[in-house]
Parts: sequence; C-alpha cells; structure tokens
Amino acid sequence: MGLFTSINIAASGMSMERTRQDVIADNIANASTTRTQEGGPYRKKTVIVEPAASEHPVLRSPFVLSSHDNGPGQGVRVKTITSDTTQGRMVYDPGHPDAIQSGPNKGYVEYPNVNIVNEMVDMISASRAYEANASVIQGSKEMFSAALQIGS
Repeated sequence: MGLFTSINIAASGMSMERTRQDVIADNIANASTTRTQEGGPYRKKTVIVEPAASEHPVLRSPFVLSSHDNGPGQGVRVKTITSDTTQGRMVYDPGHPDAIQSGPNKGYVEYPNVNIVNEMVDMISASRAYEANASVIQGSKEMFSAALQIGS
C-alpha cells in the first residue's frame, strides 16, 4: 500500500459526495418545476456509485486480487446520474397553465417526484460523509508527519 493511497481513496469519496450534493441541490431547487425542456415535470435525479477499479488487475497474493500499484481498494467513482421515473404527486388546480386538459386527470397538475424532507436527509448524509473523508485525509497527514519525525 503506497504512502498516498489513503489520501487518494478519501479524495475519491469527497469528489463523489460533492457530486451527490450537487444533484441533491438540483433536486431541491426544482421541487416545484412542473415544466422542463424535455416536457413534463422535473424528475428526481439519483447518483449511482461504483468502486473505482483498475483496468488491469493482477494477483498480488494467492488470496487478494488487486491492481499492480494501489492494493485492493481504490475508492469510488460516479457511475451515472439517473432520473427517477416514478409519477409525481397530482394536485387538482384547473387554473394552472400546466394542468392536464383532457382525460380522467383533467384539471390535475403533476408536480415533481421530489420529497424535500428525504432530500434534506440525503444532503446531511452526503455532508457528513464528505466531512468523514476530510478527517481521513487529515489523519493521514498527521500520521505521515509523525513517521517523518520518528525517522529524523
């Protein structure tokens, strides 16, 4: 395991959590948007995460499959950002410009499928995870500094 592996892993987590916070902020900002460029109401976005893996794994020992330089763990990365296709809440408001004009839902307006309370909980979770990764980086720096003082 290299000297800076722990910092690189924590940095990848911080980058992913920053992206997650951006997506959550976008969801909160569009919680009342009933018309988008794609047509229809805004759809909640979700970040899909995957482990960051080397394209060329090698067998380091008989039991551990790892990359040739970073060991078994390499952090995380954003795989994709997806839109939630579930239907949003329907509110009866026949005077709204985006109200449905015909059919069984006439007069109803479909609002985004964003739940503000859930988004705020996710935002707090992402913020705490970001802080935890920052603490890992700080701890690694302190450990490296102590190791240098021992060696001198």
